[in-house]
Order: sequence, then C-alpha cells, then structure tokens
Amino acid sequence: MKWTFLIQRKLRAMCLLAGIMLVIILGTMLSQHNVEGIGHSSASIYNDRLIPATTIIYITENLYSKRLALENHLFSNGAAVSAKVEKQLKSYDKSIDSLLHLFEKTYLVEEEAKSLSAFRDQNNRYAMLEARILSLCAAGDVEEGKRIFAQHGALKFREAVTSLNELTDIQSNVGKDLMKESKSNMASFGVITSLQIGLALVIGLMILALFYDSKIIEKPALKDKSQYFNLN
Repeated sequence: MKWTFLIQRKLRAMCLLAGIMLVIILGTMLSQHNVEGIGHSSASIYNDRLIPATTIIYITENLYSKRLALENHLFSNGAAVSAKVEKQLKSYDKSIDSLLHLFEKTYLVEEEAKSLSAFRDQNNRYAMLEARILSLCAAGDVEEGKRIFAQHGALKFREAVTSLNELTDIQSNVGKDLMKESKSNMASFGVITSLQIGLALVIGLMILALFYDSKIIEKPALKDKSQYFNLN
C-alpha cells in the first residue's frame, strides 16, 4: 500500500504546484500592470506637469513684458504715438495665446481647467484695458491713461498673475501625487517579485521531493532473507 500513499502524496503535491503556478501567473500580470503604471506616471510627470510648468513660466514672462512695454510707453515723451507699442502688445498677446493652446493640449485636472479658464478671461480683460489706455493716449489724454494703468490696470494684472500662481501650485500638488503613485507601484512590484522568488524556491523543493518519491517507488523491495536459507 506504500505506492498508493506515494501516489496520493504526488497528487496533492501536483495540486499545490498548480496553485502556486496560478499565483505566479497572477503575480506576473499584476507586476506588468504596476510597471505600466510606473511608465504612465513618469510620462505624465514630463508631458502633463513639467512641460506645462515651463509653459507657465513663458506665459508669465510675456505678461510682465507686456506691462513693462506699456509702462515704458506711458512714461516716455512720445506717449501719444502708440503704433509701435500696440504692435508689441499684439505680439505678446499672440505668444500668450499660443502658449495657452499648448497648455490646453495636456491632461488637466478639474482645478487646472478652472484656473486656466479664469486666467484666459482675466488676460482678455487686461488686453482690453490696455487697448483703452492706448486709445486715451492717442486722444491726448495720457494722464488718464497713466491713472488707469496704475490703478485698475494693476489690479487686473495681479489677478492674472494670481491665476498663474494657482496653476503652478496645482502642478506641484498633482506632481507630488504622481510621485506617490509611482512609489506605491514600485513597492508593490518589489513585494510581488519577492513572493515570486519564494514560490520558485518552493516549487524547486517540491520537484526534489517528487523526484525522491519516484526513486523510492522504483527501488525494488528486499526479498525475505529466509529464502536464502535451505532447511535440511
């Protein structure tokens, strides 16, 4: 009956082995998912966080350049002649609009979309205010243009800059979340890899045990020693 016991033992070992193989397969699939998640997070950090953050810098630079150009114009001797500065402002507006379109092509969370929309509206209102100031200068009312520039214009400018700062903060927070997600995926990947190594060792030990049992079955049983003695 020993061989029956060994066969049952082998069947149990095979069932256990099949279960371990299933766990390894599932672990491999989960590892692939984690690797894909890490790749997605890394790509998103570059495409949806780093590039937009750089875009915000360029938008801010153009916004400040606009205000500086208008300020220099207002406090120059030829403030009544606005054709040159008007061309400069339109160039800056065109650059800002192109950068905004580039920003909108990236993945935006809800807060980003709201802040970006708010900035676009504020920038449009500020551009309209600039046009009004230039019209006053062209009409000879330079002092009124200066007053609007220093008061209402400064307020609109700060509102636009505040929206850009909010976008920068959102970029930073979302980037931190992506980093946490990447670290979590890496930790899961490490745990699964360790588990797979452990299961591989178990499989190796089971194979050795099955091989040992096979040797026992194949080993011929010793004959009864009494047959070697002749009774006289």
